[in-house]
Amino acid sequence: MSTIYWEEEMETLPRVGLESIQLKRLQSLVKRVYDKVEPYRQKMIDAGITPNDIKTLQDLQKLPFTTKDDLRDNYPFGMFAMGLEDIVRVHASSGTTGKPTVVGYTKKDIDTWATLIARSLACAGATSGDMVHNAYGYGLFTGGLGAHYGAEKLGATVIPVSGGNSKRQITIMKDFGSTVLMSTPSYALNLAEAMEEMGVSPSSLSLRVGIFGAEPWSENMREEVERKLNIKAVDIYGLSEVIGPGVAQECLQSTKGMHIFEDHFLPEIIDPETGEVLPPGERGELVFTTLTKEAFPVIRYRTKDISCLYIETCNCGRTLVRMEKVTGRTDDMLIIRGVNVFPSQVEHVLMGVEGVEPHYQIIVERQGTMDTMTVEVEVSDSIFSDEIKNLEQLSHGISKDIKDILGVTCKVKLVNPRSIRRSEGKAQRIIDNRKI
Repeated sequence: MSTIYWEEEMETLPRVGLESIQLKRLQSLVKRVYDKVEPYRQKMIDAGITPNDIKTLQDLQKLPFTTKDDLRDNYPFGMFAMGLEDIVRVHASSGTTGKPTVVGYTKKDIDTWATLIARSLACAGATSGDMVHNAYGYGLFTGGLGAHYGAEKLGATVIPVSGGNSKRQITIMKDFGSTVLMSTPSYALNLAEAMEEMGVSPSSLSLRVGIFGAEPWSENMREEVERKLNIKAVDIYGLSEVIGPGVAQECLQSTKGMHIFEDHFLPEIIDPETGEVLPPGERGELVFTTLTKEAFPVIRYRTKDISCLYIETCNCGRTLVRMEKVTGRTDDMLIIRGVNVFPSQVEHVLMGVEGVEPHYQIIVERQGTMDTMTVEVEVSDSIFSDEIKNLEQLSHGISKDIKDILGVTCKVKLVNPRSIRRSEGKAQRIIDNRKI
């Protein structure tokens, strides 16, 4: 199949041309937030920076970082660059760890966002002839409506099914002829489980590709999703504070991550401890500056996502920089007896074990002054009905693999199939009882 572009001229632009566009947009952005957003103006004054100091793209490093705390401190609308009379929609985070972060959109922002999702769908090979099964959650979460408007912009037919009621979703997929699935990867596995319970073969569906995001997922989980749903599984990346899904997208030909739509978002990788900018190919914390957002622009927003950047031109012909699949978040990282552990690393080990299901949780507790980690993981019916001795051997083997590969000692508890609570959105992988 030939490469599909949504905006070919921009997506294949030589680097010098793209960087010229980025600089003009960055200079305009910095002046606008300096004039209109008091928290940004004060940060720049404190740093001794004015908009006139931004003469090259490298001057971006002179600007202060923005963090989620900045957004919470100015809750709800203190970081907006436009008056509420110009805001046509707001989204917000769940606020489970504090005040929610609130983001706003002008009419032009909504159109920009839809265009970015259309570009994302095109990267995944979708066209106006597709039937897009949108199982991202609608509401204050940005996934559902973001994907919806973008699929419509592409000209595809959208099924706004949202999350939940998985067996009904399978029936709809079959009856409506869904060809593209959009959801979290963990919910895609829930759908595969529902198919199995219903006796529905993946080959009886019209699904061709799945576009999955909103949570880190390992390469092993990708293989599991592809096998169970008989589709090509690709990554989409975004976060509410930057715009929502559609910041970056994996194409069908990429072997080095997702294309960042750099005409709208300026990426950096920094050392999360020092804030130093790292060169391409080095892993660190992903930072974004929005270049075209009107209502809620952000400058050097620290995402806490761990990734790295690649600048080589992709086989698809796009010259956009690519970001590696997110391997974890700095705030999801567990430190167990001095060892750094990400849930996706544990997942990678588990998905390589025969008979283990792709549903697990990591429970962290404190015994005296020592932290302990227990991994609860579902196993198949046939495995769980096996002799206790064999279950103990499997549990010990998984614990040994985690120790050998990750360097951390943990207890592995094998549990009944379907005993770990399913999520209609992002899966809860960590239960940290040290905070209770």
